[in-house]
Amino acid sequence: MKQKRKSEIKGMLCSCEECIDSGRLFENLQKFGSDLKFNNSFNVILNILNALGNKERLSILYALKEKARCVCELEVILDKSQPSISHHLRELEKADLIRGWKKGKFTYYALLSNELKNNLDRIYTEFNLK
Repeated sequence: MKQKRKSEIKGMLCSCEECIDSGRLFENLQKFGSDLKFNNSFNVILNILNALGNKERLSILYALKEKARCVCELEVILDKSQPSISHHLRELEKADLIRGWKKGKFTYYALLSNELKNNLDRIYTEFNLK
């Protein structure tokens, strides 16, 4: 952040927040922002929400809530190419929302409903929504 903008923000901080030392408040806020990068819970929630925040991935989860499906079934459901589907499946696996396994020459995927529930519970808990 440019020095001029820092000075402007410091000038405004005590107007929107009761404070005596805007410089100290500014530093505390910057530290809070920096700490988020290394906060494990924050990063786990970010991965989950990134996985859920995509139309194709959410469509895959909806398709898998009925039953385990092979990639070719998902291609038909989403009307997308196999490489595109595989990309989304990797993202969902990375977020521990689905699991895949080989069955003959096909790969099948299933929703990890307990993991999905646990992850959603984690989000609720982290934001003190319960």
